[in-house]
Amino acid sequence: MKVILLTDVKDIGKKDDICNVSDGYARNFLFPRKWAMEANDNAIRVIERKREAERKREAENRAAAEEIAAKLKNKVVVLKAKCGEKGRLYGSVTGQEVADAIKAGYDIEFDKRKVEIKEPVRQLGDYEVTVRVYPNINAKMILRVKNIQED
Repeated sequence: MKVILLTDVKDIGKKDDICNVSDGYARNFLFPRKWAMEANDNAIRVIERKREAERKREAENRAAAEEIAAKLKNKVVVLKAKCGEKGRLYGSVTGQEVADAIKAGYDIEFDKRKVEIKEPVRQLGDYEVTVRVYPNINAKMILRVKNIQED
């Protein structure tokens, strides 16, 4: 029997998948728990429209993310921090500080967990920072750490 899964079912499939299962399994297990419904022509058309809308939404989100990544690629983010002699910072630069600097400079908001700093930033200078804009879409930026007393 063909069924459309309404939730993820272990060893069968994910939500909105169309699967073939035995009649007894469907009637005695899946249907009473409301985990599946029978796959008639109308239900299959609804699922296909839903999938198409999801693919379209995904493509729009990906295009917007690529546009943001292109806008940020190889840009410089300037961050001012207190430092002692020889350019050593008091503390280190965090992802939150970088995210705030991107928001201030380019008016694009990121979560601090989306900002990847390869090594801890504890000195003045330039560092490479990667911002995860979308899954598999990253923008490499340059973080320039300056002394707060400099102009």
